[in-house]
Amino acid sequence: MQEHHFNFSYKGRYSQLGELNTKTKHVLFVLHGYGQLSKFFIRKFSCLEDHGFCIIAPEGLSKFYLEGFSGRVGATWMTKENREVDIENYIEYLNQLYTNIKKDISTGVKITLLGFSQGSATVSRWIASGQIEFNQLILWAGIFPPDMDITVTREILTSKEIKYVYGLDDPFIKKERLQEMSEISSHLKLNPETITFNGKHDIDTDTLLQIFVNNS
Repeated sequence: MQEHHFNFSYKGRYSQLGELNTKTKHVLFVLHGYGQLSKFFIRKFSCLEDHGFCIIAPEGLSKFYLEGFSGRVGATWMTKENREVDIENYIEYLNQLYTNIKKDISTGVKITLLGFSQGSATVSRWIASGQIEFNQLILWAGIFPPDMDITVTREILTSKEIKYVYGLDDPFIKKERLQEMSEISSHLKLNPETITFNGKHDIDTDTLLQIFVNNS
């Protein structure tokens, strides 16, 4: 049996909250976690809409039913099957989306990339592709993937603001996970600011406001 790959045109979907115009102060790209859809995930950032933010929520290219063969649908950025090709595809999708949005971003507007859960690994690999400009990276309830190119990523992130955010009751953030994040950050020679909140595996509104509004 032979397995082959080929290229073809593909339409990707994303969601947007807030207008991108001359009044925009901050553009926030938010990458969802496993099993989420951008149109629902982006609602978690609605508290920022009245503060000069334009939020862009890309969506994983693979969809599936969350339970059985009907009902609620979720998206994923990748699985272990055909993993490398999935990564290539979502990086190309994200790069093209960024290029499409970037042409309408005025000079001086801050750009933040935020990855939640599985989206943390996705946004990290996207950054390592080296094709995007941004000011701040936030990994929320997720960590750097261990297979990143350390040298390339270190050079890209050296001058960026980096934050690591998680809920103190997050069942997915165990001691071992925190240790892994610490070790990868050490290899990258980075010291991310760590922010915690009383909560579980979710985006916390008060913490969002603390990061983006109250400290601005």
